[in-house]
Amino acid sequence: MDWLASITAAFSNLVWGMPMIILLVGGGIFFTLYSRLLPFRYLKHGISLLSGKHDHDSDKGQLTHAQALSAALAGTVGMGNIAGVALAITAGGPGAVFWMWLTALLGVSTKFFTCTLGVMFRKTDDKGEVHGGPMYVVTEGLGQKWKPLALLFAFAGLWGTIPSFQANQLTAALREELVPDAWVSSPMFFNAIVAVIVTVLVATVILGGLKRVAYVTTRLVPSMAIMYVLMTFAVLINHIPELPALFKSIFVEAFEPQAVTGGFLGVLIIGVSRGVFSNEAGIGTEVLAHGAAKTNEPIREGLVGMLGPIVDTLIVCTCTALVILASGMWQNVEGVKGVELTMQVFGHELGLIGQILLAIQILFLAASTMFTYWYYGEKCFVYLVGEKNRKYYKGFYLAMIVTGCLVTLDIVFNFMIGMYGLMAIPTMLSAVLLAPKVKAAANVYFAKIN
Repeated sequence: MDWLASITAAFSNLVWGMPMIILLVGGGIFFTLYSRLLPFRYLKHGISLLSGKHDHDSDKGQLTHAQALSAALAGTVGMGNIAGVALAITAGGPGAVFWMWLTALLGVSTKFFTCTLGVMFRKTDDKGEVHGGPMYVVTEGLGQKWKPLALLFAFAGLWGTIPSFQANQLTAALREELVPDAWVSSPMFFNAIVAVIVTVLVATVILGGLKRVAYVTTRLVPSMAIMYVLMTFAVLINHIPELPALFKSIFVEAFEPQAVTGGFLGVLIIGVSRGVFSNEAGIGTEVLAHGAAKTNEPIREGLVGMLGPIVDTLIVCTCTALVILASGMWQNVEGVKGVELTMQVFGHELGLIGQILLAIQILFLAASTMFTYWYYGEKCFVYLVGEKNRKYYKGFYLAMIVTGCLVTLDIVFNFMIGMYGLMAIPTMLSAVLLAPKVKAAANVYFAKIN
């Protein structure tokens, strides 16, 4: 499998070169300046939309604002926060965390524009069901001559949202850190058992469609996020004197990395790519969820969507980063990475109870991500091959869970993050070209509420 690992690594490195960094970071800067910090100025209004007081039964869509945000967060608050941050720190050191923060701040503006466009240019089928996503933004907003960009997003989205990474890291966490070695006489047999259990769990939810996914994620994601923040506080309370130096290292090593492969550019790319993998800002997957929101005001969904990077990266990812850096274990654990490192850190800091609580987090967050990824992937699949073939996707998706449990981390992660990068090309290009329409709609909307 070494040859396959080399190919996927080369693919990921090619996609996540400097042009991609310019597209995502430069695009985020453009949206922030072009909007004159508007998303940040209306942050309070965005939060108030989650209360439901602005919802109307007559509006088009399937999900309330809160359900759309929960579904989108289910796709981001998961392995990207627990395993992805650990991978970023082991590869790029503390400085990678700074660049993850930057992607989140710029991602607030990016998601405001992309999620607004997702509602502004969505389609309604013969059954009255709305379909939103970057592929519809491209064709409905820019015209059919741009359809190759829409097809690129759908193809990359089909493969970039397979659940293999989540399944892989869930299996690794259970096998390596929680289950006694005596119970795992055959790692492959253990992986197969986990694959069957997880596949059945996911199947029971996705077979109920988007409404069941929204119902489950609305209850899972907030409770798991709160539990994770409390666990972080329990760890950091023992490291309070070290926190100033820790934060200093994050800022200093973002520009002057010490003993990190690739130097400044390497840390920048690692931080941005892992940050985007975590919060999806500019990738476009979140637009698929927010495009199903029950609203006739596109700007409202843009304001709700922009809350995602704040919760996902600035809060949850920061929790993981601070715990790993405060423990110091990321420098001393040879060959341990991803979720295994995070599990060992919580075990070291909080004992067995820490590992058990994190295992619960991993199980439910990985599962909730897989629920949402099914919806994303199915939307892309149907766009590519037609509504009549929708029935085949669930079987393919469940097979990808089994595959993820059986292959190595590097192959899965590099393939997924490479496809993630490809999705950003049509999403960001269409958002930049259609930005004046968002700004015009925002002026009308805010004049009305003011």
